[in-house]
Amino acid sequence: MQFIRSILFTILFYLTLILVFIIAIPTLILPSKATLICGKILAHIIIFLLKFILGVNVIFSGLENLKKNEKFFVASAHQSLLETFILQAPLQYPIFILKKELLKIPLFGWYLIKIGSIDIVRETTTKDNLSFFDKIKNTIENSKRPLLIFPQGTRVKFGERLPFKKGAGRIYEALNLPCVPVALNTGRVWPKNSFLKHNHDIKISFLEPIEPGQDKNVFINDLETKIYSSIDNLN
Repeated sequence: MQFIRSILFTILFYLTLILVFIIAIPTLILPSKATLICGKILAHIIIFLLKFILGVNVIFSGLENLKKNEKFFVASAHQSLLETFILQAPLQYPIFILKKELLKIPLFGWYLIKIGSIDIVRETTTKDNLSFFDKIKNTIENSKRPLLIFPQGTRVKFGERLPFKKGAGRIYEALNLPCVPVALNTGRVWPKNSFLKHNHDIKISFLEPIEPGQDKNVFINDLETKIYSSIDNLN
């Protein structure tokens, strides 16, 4: 039965993406807010599909931590494709950091550009990468939107303990803003490299902000400890 539900969810998930992408085409010539609203609507549709097809509830906790500072950035654990969409529901139109290659995807890449996503070429030194942290700082200073980063750098299995990338510390140092860590268990529902979707409630916890001013290496250790210890408490 769960296999059939997995097939149905996967089909509806990708059909929803395609449908929203097509419907949102006119927003490419409208103010970026219109495209951002489509992203938030998409998040709520996916949350509905999780509940309706898989019987999975999405439970957010610690939302009060998003209101403690006017400006902040968010550092989230990354276990599945799901959080890249559903985190747009509670967050106020987050700014994403992503691989430059994604911007070259027809339509999808156009939307990423439209909403002001920040691109980077991984594992290399380029002129653009050298100014990467200045670009982030300038973007956030001129925006009321929070930056969303995934400091693990890639999706990991639930329970896996991949060291956080040092770039997260450099972002923390450059922005000089509070960081809201996010612990989650989406990998229990949609494991990495797996087609099968499981019937577990998704828990997404926004933790107490880490204030600016720490050494970047101390920050990374603090962030990693907070997120992984909180994931251990998600069942």
